[in-house]
Amino acid sequence: QGQLVESGGGLVHPGGSLTLSCTASERRAFGLSAVAWFRQASGKDREFVAALNRNGGDKTYADSAKGRFTISRDNPPNTVYLQLNDLTPADTAVYYCAAGEIVAPSARHYTYWGRGPQVTVSS
Repeated sequence: QGQLVESGGGLVHPGGSLTLSCTASERRAFGLSAVAWFRQASGKDREFVAALNRNGGDKTYADSAKGRFTISRDNPPNTVYLQLNDLTPADTAVYYCAAGEIVAPSARHYTYWGRGPQVTVSS
């Protein structure tokens, strides 16, 4: 209970685009100050991708995401999105949405987590 439910993911070609969506199973999860996306490639550590504050005015991106990915949210409904553009094989990973108390690149600030859809970029 209180987890985040994600949709999207799948197989895309290099240079393609994909949109991930994440919806809270209870409203209070996205009542927190920040929503974020992280990703984890096979055999690698989880890494920060992007984060957004409750009002949508404070965004931060990892260097790997700048200029290609866009984080946004709808209030209401309690849904956060990650638009993935110009994808490369290096973007192949499981992507996790999260909600927490502060916009920050550290996972320790986030309390609620999605289960993570797989994004695979391949020819």
